[in-house]
Amino acid sequence: MAGPSIATVQAGDSLPTRELVCDTVQLFLYNAVLWNAHRIHFDAPYATEVEGYPGLVVAGPLIGDWLTQCVLEWMGDDAELVSFEFSNRWAVYVDEPLVSGGKVLSVDMENGLVTLDLHVVNAEDRVVAPGRAVVRLPVG
Repeated sequence: MAGPSIATVQAGDSLPTRELVCDTVQLFLYNAVLWNAHRIHFDAPYATEVEGYPGLVVAGPLIGDWLTQCVLEWMGDDAELVSFEFSNRWAVYVDEPLVSGGKVLSVDMENGLVTLDLHVVNAEDRVVAPGRAVVRLPVG
C-alpha cells in the first residue's frame, strides 16, 4: 500500500479516522491471545456488580493496537515506524463507539521524519487514549 512521501506531508495534516467498536467476541478473543484472564473483560456480572463498571472493560492494549493500525495504514508499506507510545486515560466499554485519528505535528525534511499526535476519542469527544508516533517516510 502506498502512503505519503516526506515531500507531501505538512504539519497540521490529518490522518484518516477509523470508527471502532469492540464487541464481546472481539474482547474475549483479544484477551485470550494475551492470556489476560481478568474477569472485568469477560464476566459481565463480576465487572458490573463487584467492580462497579457499567459494562465489560475493553483491554487497554487493544486501544493501543488500534492507534498503531491508524499509523500503519496512513504511512504505507515503504515507510518505517520509528517510535510509538500511548497511554490509556479513561476506561472504554464493550459496544462503546470510538474514533481513532491524529495529525502531523512536525516534519523533519532533512531526516525524513514525521511526528504524529494520535488519539482515540469516545462519543463525548473525550480523548480516552492519547499517543504519539514518529515515522520515517520515503523521499519520493
